[in-house]
Amino acid sequence: MHHLIRTTVVGSYPFPGWLEFASQHLDQFGPADIEEMIDDAVVAAIHDQVTAGLDVITDGEQTRLDFNLSFYGYIKGISPNESETRRFGPAAHDQRGKHNITETLTAPEGLGVVKEYLRLQRLAPAGPVLKASVPGPYTLSGRLLPNKMYKDRYAITDALLPMVRKELEELVEAGCTEITVDEPSMSCYAYKEDTKRFVKIFNETVEAVVGKCNLSTHLCFGNFKGRPVGYRSIKPMLPDFLDLKVNEIHIEMANREFAEIELLETFASRMNVAVGIIDVKNYYIETVEDVVARIKRCLDYIPAEKLSVAPDCGLSQTARWASRQKLANMVKGAKAVRVML
Repeated sequence: MHHLIRTTVVGSYPFPGWLEFASQHLDQFGPADIEEMIDDAVVAAIHDQVTAGLDVITDGEQTRLDFNLSFYGYIKGISPNESETRRFGPAAHDQRGKHNITETLTAPEGLGVVKEYLRLQRLAPAGPVLKASVPGPYTLSGRLLPNKMYKDRYAITDALLPMVRKELEELVEAGCTEITVDEPSMSCYAYKEDTKRFVKIFNETVEAVVGKCNLSTHLCFGNFKGRPVGYRSIKPMLPDFLDLKVNEIHIEMANREFAEIELLETFASRMNVAVGIIDVKNYYIETVEDVVARIKRCLDYIPAEKLSVAPDCGLSQTARWASRQKLANMVKGAKAVRVML
């Protein structure tokens, strides 16, 4: 059931300061301590989201010390490559570690998302919809270096695709009703890559769970320490991305000052649309009035029953005090508009 103007999030939430400190000193904790620590961090993320009044919440991805790196811990056949990583200078995504592929890629224990979902299920109060997010195989392949066995990024993507597909199937079996497959690399590179090939990869990844959950994808233009990574236009994604087999598409809008908002009408003809109306890269706290005005702009192009509102991206790189206020005002604004309809 889709509420009018549903309030949702992309996935990540900032770590409490103590978790960041503890994660740098994990050797001092035993396995039971670490489990308790992650539970406590998830409880904190749930608390902030529930207090804000969101319709849909996540575990805040509190176990993922980085969107991709956490998954790379589950994938066998890779080892960190330190030789290409820049340590100093202005922030850019070449400061993130790459990995060499050393043998056939496998994930015998899965990717860890089912375990995260079961933890969320155990700790969350009744009421909100519980969402899991999984990186798509193209985005997940981004920091693995091609070799003789896997000659390019697409070959690596093909090897990761069955792992992601299996995780999605197991999430549905575990009772998860709301899943986002994150493919920001597809939106970042739509301007120069084969978008039909992207759609084929995406649909192969999700085909087993289509119709079995509320399935969405998150398309943004990257966020590394507040900096985008891709060519920030929706136009290259059209018309091919209309063929993505999803119930909902999430698109970053606030940081782009709602550029190309008219193109959302095209997406809304095929699927529900979650619009990023809160800027995660800016410490200006959107007021309730700002939120109301932004939602009204969206309603010019998307019917209320097809519209969800969310921050532009995950909140992991936005300070917690700001994330709290931004989410609270987003929900208040959405409720105010519902009353007007």
